[in-house]
Amino acid sequence: MQLIWGSIFLSLCLLLQIAMLVWWGAQLKRLFSLFDKPFHRWQSGCILVITIFTILASHTVQVWIWSIAFYLNGALPDWNTAVYFILVTYTTVGYGDVVLDPSLRVGAGLASVNGVLSFGISTAFLVTAMGRLFFHEDQAPDAPD
Repeated sequence: MQLIWGSIFLSLCLLLQIAMLVWWGAQLKRLFSLFDKPFHRWQSGCILVITIFTILASHTVQVWIWSIAFYLNGALPDWNTAVYFILVTYTTVGYGDVVLDPSLRVGAGLASVNGVLSFGISTAFLVTAMGRLFFHEDQAPDAPD
């Protein structure tokens, strides 16, 4: 049963991650068309800060979703422990000072998979956004024929 509900939360969180990044990607595309290229340093800095905070917000919401699920399921005794446990699980730090009942460990593994996938997607998005900000196509050398 934990595999089913864990897969549902994993899917929900990844859909949220993708939706937030697709939305912000559309906003970036709009911003890129509004401003002159190359961007001023302050414009690039502001766009980069907002991009990072958008990514951070997405990860934070996912940690909250997993924390709520584990807390309401009775897997963890209190809210602070639930948030702490999910944070170290999601980031794959896994201190091991909070241990779940064996019947709930698969769910924690799926929370960890969620974190790995979300960080990978976020990294790819951030690298692409930074490439667009700092290395514009119109500044790139011509490709050889």
